[in-house]
Amino acid sequence: MPRYSGPLLTRDTATSLLAARVRGETHWTGSLDLSRSQGEALLESDGWHWDGSAYPYPGKLKDRTLYWWDGEDFEPVSRYAGSLIKLVPTEWGVPTFEIDGIKMLPTSKESPLDDAKRKVALVEPRGKTVLDTCGGLGYFAACCLDAGAARILSFEKNADVLWLRTLNPWSPDPDSVDAGGRLQLTHADVSLAIAQVPDASVDALLHDPPRFGIAGELYSQAFYDQLARVLRRGGTLFHYTGSPNKLTSGRDVPGEVARRLEKAGFRAQRALDGVVAVRR
Repeated sequence: MPRYSGPLLTRDTATSLLAARVRGETHWTGSLDLSRSQGEALLESDGWHWDGSAYPYPGKLKDRTLYWWDGEDFEPVSRYAGSLIKLVPTEWGVPTFEIDGIKMLPTSKESPLDDAKRKVALVEPRGKTVLDTCGGLGYFAACCLDAGAARILSFEKNADVLWLRTLNPWSPDPDSVDAGGRLQLTHADVSLAIAQVPDASVDALLHDPPRFGIAGELYSQAFYDQLARVLRRGGTLFHYTGSPNKLTSGRDVPGEVARRLEKAGFRAQRALDGVVAVRR
């Protein structure tokens, strides 16, 4: 899919833009790519110009919503196809996303990109071939690229999530100069596609599946056996589980995951909000 290069508006940026016009200013300085960069807009009475293109002033925008220019109007960065999938701004600049109102990435204490960086560091990706099972917005892949991974094989099942990536300036572009051909992003269900990954062909593995109730197959013994098959001996895996409350849910999901990984051929222990495991 082609990458979007136009402005992204939040309610706060739109309010700031409109306030500058009301004050009679002719220029507005700020970020229209979620704090990736700063730029200047030329303000006129009936519209504004940014990066060589003209736009109308937006109407009333909702909180916790990002808007993109679809060629005719500013529309929410969201799609509905059985589930509502939405890119959501955060105080950190780097957005998260939601599926039916459920936040898919942690944002309460740090940006989702910084959270991904701590987790990626556990598998030490420099110079390695990394399997990223559930690509999402691509933050694991972005951190692997920054850390010097030799190759990243990334899978994403949901076409609408892939669309979100084309509008998110923080999602890595596989075709970019920075990626240098190292990121291979595949639209596929990894629970099926992993059968085509050769034995012992990856050096490190990142597994960030949706919660168990949505994607139980990605927590199954059969899938963990496949992870063990494709990861070389001595290779490291990080498996995000979240931190479900055992007292309220009645389940110890990280403990269950660790036991299944041990059975598949790993040495596993809890780490951060998941499990880190080394292939025996």
